[in-house]
Amino acid sequence: MSSEHPEQKAEQAADQLPAHTEEERQEQPIVRKGMFGAKTTGDTSGYGGLVVRQSPKVSAARPYGGPRGAAEPGEFDDVANELERALPDFGDAIERVVVDRGELTFFVKRERLREVAQTMRDDPSLRFELCSGVSGVHYPKDEGAELHSVTHLLSITHNRRVRLEATCPDADPHIPSLVPVYPTSDWHERETYDFFGIIYDGHPALTRIEMPDDWVGHPQRKDYPLGGIPVEYRGAEIPPPDERRSYV
Repeated sequence: MSSEHPEQKAEQAADQLPAHTEEERQEQPIVRKGMFGAKTTGDTSGYGGLVVRQSPKVSAARPYGGPRGAAEPGEFDDVANELERALPDFGDAIERVVVDRGELTFFVKRERLREVAQTMRDDPSLRFELCSGVSGVHYPKDEGAELHSVTHLLSITHNRRVRLEATCPDADPHIPSLVPVYPTSDWHERETYDFFGIIYDGHPALTRIEMPDDWVGHPQRKDYPLGGIPVEYRGAEIPPPDERRSYV
């Protein structure tokens, strides 16, 4: 049943990625089997036979529409048109455009990220003056693009939001820093480096911000152990959970 609430209607209308047939799904590589990575009788969910497949990288088709849907050209088309006008080699810098759940994302080649960000900030028709955050995502099965850096931009002038997403391989985790363009991304990039290991080239002081300076590894990567491992914190050993003293 459709809701009359504007925000709920927007959410219901904005999922624009195309559905796939069963035959198309069967051709996609398997990411994992079962639920939550459980491999023993610990999986009591009933989803032991679940097969999760890797979704193909898709691009949204025009019209992009806006936060409320894509039945006709809208706000997202305006942003894309203005960026294409301001960036003569738009097709080389932007790998694909994705509109999903009322959000617009430009996937940018990492070597062009700073140039695209500066265009988004300085062009009068775009004027995305504020970087509200930088976040990381780890896709271990996305070969050659395991690490994603997502920059969230806000245009106060035009009251619009957009995301720039750049990827890099785990073997070469380098992405240009946006601190020279958006100084507010300073600590956000440090946090993303701390948790995901993305190295932001050109950052003024890329050091850990959440974990201790001598911490080994990046704990929000999906291949990072979730528990049951010994942890050293400034010379003190914390035993794994199954070896700690029990008061039961």
